[in-house]
Amino acid sequence: MKTEAVTGEARSEADNLDCIHCGLCLAVCPTYLQLANEADSPRGRIYLMDALKEGRVEPSSGNLHKHVLLCLECRACETACPSGVRFSIMMNAARAAILERRRFSTIERAVRRFVFDRAMSSRVVLRLGFAALRIYQLCGLQRLVRGSGILKLFPATLGTMESLLPVIPNRASYSLPVRGTGNGRLSVAFFEGCIMPELFGPTHEATIRVLERNGVAICLPSRQTCCGALHIHEGEMGKALDLARRNIDAFEDDGADFIVTNAAGCGAMLKEYGQLLKDDPVYAGRASAFSHRVKDISEFLDMLEIGGEMGRLELKVTYDDPCHLLHAQGIRSAPRNLLRRIPGIEFVEMSDSDRCCGSAGIYNIMQPGLANQILAEKIANIVRTGASVVATGNPGCLLQIEAGLRARKLAIRVVHPVELLDEAYRRGSRSDASSHSSQQRRCE
Repeated sequence: MKTEAVTGEARSEADNLDCIHCGLCLAVCPTYLQLANEADSPRGRIYLMDALKEGRVEPSSGNLHKHVLLCLECRACETACPSGVRFSIMMNAARAAILERRRFSTIERAVRRFVFDRAMSSRVVLRLGFAALRIYQLCGLQRLVRGSGILKLFPATLGTMESLLPVIPNRASYSLPVRGTGNGRLSVAFFEGCIMPELFGPTHEATIRVLERNGVAICLPSRQTCCGALHIHEGEMGKALDLARRNIDAFEDDGADFIVTNAAGCGAMLKEYGQLLKDDPVYAGRASAFSHRVKDISEFLDMLEIGGEMGRLELKVTYDDPCHLLHAQGIRSAPRNLLRRIPGIEFVEMSDSDRCCGSAGIYNIMQPGLANQILAEKIANIVRTGASVVATGNPGCLLQIEAGLRARKLAIRVVHPVELLDEAYRRGSRSDASSHSSQQRRCE
């Protein structure tokens, strides 16, 4: 089956035309729809970014900061734009320019350095941090903290972060070879990400089981690191490019046909390494080759035309389009196709499923007020479907929607689509499962 995705790297530079200020983006911009302020629309932000580029406004301008940093970078404007304006490229460049001149307090600077230079790129630091959070939940301290209201005494950011915490599972448990054999069989190198193994270990395990069930050999390059998406959205361009180079090095000799990820935000970033490093004399060609191999798990499985016996799941399911799967990668049909293949599922479309949920990386932490307004509309649309399950393919969306449902005491389950596939397979024939049990080992 032909894939529907259009990667950022594959789009021609000739398509990157100037904004004609037609205003078609206004109807899809979450911040404009909430605030009705031209400066908080893509068109208005482009005016500001043009002014920055031409020197008519300083990077230190508070007005520029306000409107640029309120953007979710959901990229719905890129889908709506008739001129092919690459808004995200402009926004990332503007945020990098602002960061260079922005004055941070000593505490802010220390926190940024820890998060972006240490935690996000170190598996050890992340593992220790989430292990501590798991103990915090298991020992009952979380219930005490939430019940006492003590978080109101601390900065609002801390309370927002705590409210988003799901029940932290055991870390993902799987053993995969580092490299494939290159023996001509269909094989994938699995991109773990930084947060996914810690918060969504069961999703990773489900992904691997579904791939194995369909006869795909899997390997896990050991030197991989964070994709850099959060860094680039926060203006940390240099660090993002460094992480991109590290990942290219890590996956270059994996011997796999494709690189598969189950996180939409990571996939969008990985597919744009070619664009980001196009002027790097050492990495330009290698980055382009890397990006062309990247597939979202839904895109890959839909292309594969999955088989095998599935058990019935008597569930009413709706689907939320992650912004960086739909708008950044152009993938809409694949996850829906997969859900409709599961016996017993009643699939119902959600109104405005293509609208952002308000997560947007760490936007829901930095801009909680506006993020919650956007989330409220998403939750209302979910409830109107009457579904008992909402599926979405990005960790930020999973966390944000789950937190919104939990706050409203709504018993609606939030899952990654691949988890429903895995559940259906596990209810299916055991003999079918055993027929593929050797695929992982043959990748060694």
